[in-house]
Amino acid sequence: MRDIHSPSEQNYIQQLSIDCVILGYQDSQLSVLVPKLNFRGDFWALPSGFIYQNEGIDQAARRILEDRTGIKDIYLEQFRVFGDAPRSNIRFLERLIELNGDKLGDKRFDRKEFDWITRRFVSIGYYALVDINKVVPRKTELDESIDWYPVRDLPPMIMDHHEMVKCALKTLQLNLDQKLIAFNLLPETFTMREVQELYESIFDRAFARNNFQKKILDLNVLERLEKKFTGAANKAPFLYRFRNEGTQAG
Repeated sequence: MRDIHSPSEQNYIQQLSIDCVILGYQDSQLSVLVPKLNFRGDFWALPSGFIYQNEGIDQAARRILEDRTGIKDIYLEQFRVFGDAPRSNIRFLERLIELNGDKLGDKRFDRKEFDWITRRFVSIGYYALVDINKVVPRKTELDESIDWYPVRDLPPMIMDHHEMVKCALKTLQLNLDQKLIAFNLLPETFTMREVQELYESIFDRAFARNNFQKKILDLNVLERLEKKFTGAANKAPFLYRFRNEGTQAG
């Protein structure tokens, strides 16, 4: 992504890309990290990039994620390959050129680059779970901004990027308990209420408190710590942390 203006001159695998759904959680809200492209018109897109000829796809995804978040230790999982026959960047780029003339970003439009990037691309979708407090969102030279947006209230993204987010969220829901991955979205210590609020945000529905707490404790993966004293008159809740951190890195 550092050389997005001239991808045809890089040693990339042609017509193959990676798109990343980066999920973070804060203030009882599950969010997605989405850049806004620095062009006339409103264009948002998932963080994405290409794969070098001598690079594994997981390695490429981790490189792209580190470039965007500033952190290396990220839970990462491939969730689907997007390769429908009509899938192409051409309509998006034609609209971009229509609004911006022959200047894209800080460089003049290059027909060679247009031909390279408007071919049919197969995209490998990854989702990443991050502790939002550790992330320092990073723009590329093509971004006007990069920010967190609620997963169910995203800006109008290009191509099939909305579908990618929906598929990533569905996969997360299916894998949540089996792979014990929800705790990657929380800080090192947390209350049971915070775990429940996270699950409710992911599934977009409420859970009965007693049943939920029993379900989570029965997983036998949490270590109970001291109570979280807030100074309030109500009973202070216990803090927990995930016991087997070795299963958290994807």
